[in-house]
Amino acid sequence: MHKFADMMREKASDLAALDTKAMGSAIGTQTMGYGVCADLFDYYAGLADKIHGETAYPTSLGRYKFTQREPIGVCSGIGAWNVSAILFGWKAAPALAAGNTFLYKPSEKAPLGTLALGALIKEVFPPGTINIINGTGKTGQLMAAHMEIRQIAFTGSTATGRKIQEYAAKSNLKRVSLELGGKSPSVIFEDANMDLAVAKSMEGILANTGQICAMASRVFLQESISDKFIDNLKGAFQQASEAGIIGDPALQTTQVGPIADKKQYERVMELIEIGKKEGKLVTGGVQRGKNGLFVEPTIFKNTPNTSRIVKEEVFGPVVTVHTFKTEDEAIEMANDTVFGLSACVYTESISRALRVTRQIEAGTIAVNDWYFPAPDTPFGGVKQSGYGREGGLEGMQDYLQTKTIQIKQVSCISRIFSC
Repeated sequence: MHKFADMMREKASDLAALDTKAMGSAIGTQTMGYGVCADLFDYYAGLADKIHGETAYPTSLGRYKFTQREPIGVCSGIGAWNVSAILFGWKAAPALAAGNTFLYKPSEKAPLGTLALGALIKEVFPPGTINIINGTGKTGQLMAAHMEIRQIAFTGSTATGRKIQEYAAKSNLKRVSLELGGKSPSVIFEDANMDLAVAKSMEGILANTGQICAMASRVFLQESISDKFIDNLKGAFQQASEAGIIGDPALQTTQVGPIADKKQYERVMELIEIGKKEGKLVTGGVQRGKNGLFVEPTIFKNTPNTSRIVKEEVFGPVVTVHTFKTEDEAIEMANDTVFGLSACVYTESISRALRVTRQIEAGTIAVNDWYFPAPDTPFGGVKQSGYGREGGLEGMQDYLQTKTIQIKQVSCISRIFSC
């Protein structure tokens, strides 16, 4: 696994170029993704010899009791198209470290980089240890329903996650872990560092052209700072647009590329049109240029919570901003969603940060930052953002099963009296 990680780092630029060609993500973003994937393989390789069970003190009926953590067998994963390398690492690395074999299907929209990993896999792993297959949703259905696959991890939409769960239940009741959609809130209080909150909010909105499940797509501002924050965020968007960071994804200077494909572009523009009808457009809301599937970074305000653009995952560089008066109101608004993947809280008060993060319904929360997953911490959601965790110690648990072993002391025969 360490050797595979080293080889991936050496080939990161070439692998990233394939994903950029497939779905238009900025080359720098994809290169970073292969670095994260390599880090995941290094991290889980370090855990492979640290898998332990537990021992119960032999106090009852003269029995010695302990547990073992064992591999499940054939595990599998299905990835989304937005950050292919990271999704592969999240699933394959812990599965292998736990002692399983692994079958993986990348998204048909962005399979090239993952498929190219096959040559590296053949160099370092025994035959059959990792298998990568290509295909559409029908292939994923066959994986979820396969009687010999004992576990499946899926990243994608909530609607497809439900189908994966259904196919698994109707087949062999295989284990399922789901990392699904998000509509993540950023709650910004009046005592927050304004410059930091603007910069990190922009990062959380524009990263990978907004095509990230943990995108900070709903911003909640305390009323006293709302006008200033919106003006500053609008200015930051315009400055970024003029600085040339939006454009050709094959250029190293580009940070924001086009939308992945025409179908996704049309969905983004459909939701933008809804936002124009139901809220107030602050900036953006149009195609950028005449060529390509580029969308100008977009801000809406005064959009009702019932609007589709507030309720649904857009998966594009679009944010809605809302105002609140009190802390309790902010928490209520942040939790007014079926999703619960991630959140951000901006405040200089550690007491407030602790109170608010405890009450926000999300699996991962960043304070004074935008949340980006790290190999050594678990990532995942609550509510309709799914269940299970990827990354960290907890990320290996989905690939292990517990066996309890009980050994009776030979000298102890009685079932009634202690020995």
